[in-house]
Amino acid sequence: MTNIVIAEGYRPTEDEPFMNERQREYFRRKLLRWKSDILKEAQDTLATLQSENENHPDIADRASSETDRAIELRARDRQRKLISKIDSAISRINDGSYGYCEETGEPISLKRLEARPIATLSLEAQERHERNERVHRDD
Repeated sequence: MTNIVIAEGYRPTEDEPFMNERQREYFRRKLLRWKSDILKEAQDTLATLQSENENHPDIADRASSETDRAIELRARDRQRKLISKIDSAISRINDGSYGYCEETGEPISLKRLEARPIATLSLEAQERHERNERVHRDD
């Protein structure tokens, strides 16, 4: 970890050099907090699922409980996949490639990174990618 001081309320701006040390540290901390929150939610879910090991005498209650459990497990699976994307983003911060589009090599806008810190494509490249997916999906 670095000893970079980031003021409370700091937000990266276009006025400073792109992906300078402070911006990289800002996004590293944002990603680590996000990952920590996801892991805490997963632990809470596990505790809830273990404590809800009740037998419902009513078939409708049992079905509702099973549906809720399945939805919760699907959400946790999506978050498990998200953790690997967060880890990948942290690796990109470490190797200096974070914030740059994998397709074009151009900087990804700070607004996009703020909204989606795991982004690997610029907005334009992402839109192109989605258009191509739609075209191929329709085949």
